[in-house]
Amino acid sequence: MIQKRNLRRFLLKTFRQPGYALGVARKRALAYLMYLGGSGRSRLPESLTLFLTHRCNLQCKMCGQWGEAGVTRKNPAGASGKELSLETYRRLLEEIGPYKPNITLFGGEPLLYPHAVELIEQIKRKKMHCLMITNGALLSGCAQKLVESGLDELNVSLDGDRSVHDGIRGMPGLFEKIMAGLQAIAEHKSRLGLARPLVHLQCTINSGNFMYLDVVPAVARRARADALTFHHLIHLDRSELEAQERLCAQLGCSGAGWQGFVFGHGIDVGVLKEQLGRASAQAAGPAIDVYPAFSPEEIDRYYNISGNYSEYNSYSSYSNYCKSIGARCLSPWIAGYLFPGGDLRPCLNLDYSFGNIGEQPLRAVWNSPSARRFRRFLKVQRLFPACARCTELYRY
Repeated sequence: MIQKRNLRRFLLKTFRQPGYALGVARKRALAYLMYLGGSGRSRLPESLTLFLTHRCNLQCKMCGQWGEAGVTRKNPAGASGKELSLETYRRLLEEIGPYKPNITLFGGEPLLYPHAVELIEQIKRKKMHCLMITNGALLSGCAQKLVESGLDELNVSLDGDRSVHDGIRGMPGLFEKIMAGLQAIAEHKSRLGLARPLVHLQCTINSGNFMYLDVVPAVARRARADALTFHHLIHLDRSELEAQERLCAQLGCSGAGWQGFVFGHGIDVGVLKEQLGRASAQAAGPAIDVYPAFSPEEIDRYYNISGNYSEYNSYSSYSNYCKSIGARCLSPWIAGYLFPGGDLRPCLNLDYSFGNIGEQPLRAVWNSPSARRFRRFLKVQRLFPACARCTELYRY
């Protein structure tokens, strides 16, 4: 399904990548029918995110993995070394090639995975859409190879101009490194006469940049980006995490991955709305959107309502608001997240596993008893406590 709030975003995708967008719409509609059926089964995933590595070369302040409250930062030794071999991914691609899910490469920092470019090449040989999400620090060293690999989309995180971005990301000089890398991408595309990869800048709204968003479109123009998206901040309060953990106990899993998002957002919502208005009004340059595409009133609710979990199965008032407008999480019927140890998970921040691709084919794992149980449980709940401020809730 495509939410009404996302129609503009979808239409832009359709204009730039018509085959990709129409395929997405068809697969989501079929997955929604499986959701309505209630068996817990689903068609094979429209989207598969390959979490290539836990390793990262930055410690961005708001990151749920390596940020100030990040879970991987607190326990780096246990997770950072796990990575699947290129041969394992090759076997996976042989299996999933016929139904062509859209592939996202993520991390950590995916360019730290030593076979990242080779993996993209193999994905493109199977004629699957491939997107990479990167912090951009390593682009200069692999710009030519990325362009030649056939990569469809390159999503690069940028929080503002030089001083703002480097301050948030904790690496002096990073902004100029990214600009140099994006310039190299543009030059290689021009030299080879290629339109791809499309470059999308991703600006996560946070306490360090919400008052400077109106300068980001100029950064996007300098980067020669095709699009700029402002992402609302994922954040939880402690009571929301506690409610999530109580519910996870019923599933026999942990929601510890959400711990990295427990912090006060520190955002003045009035200033934020003013800045988003100024940024979005700038006509020159790449297409600009905000995700989720909230109305001004919805922005107020998203940042200002907090939870008070006094009862075992109660939800925060914000979760109740989400339910009142029909919100429900469809992601586990549509998208899967393959972690470095081989576990296929329904959510980036839960350790619940559908199964391991080292033990079974992905086709079997996707509709395993564990997967069906999770989907049936979620359908009854409609959404979990942490879902209300997860931006994935607003994607499908």
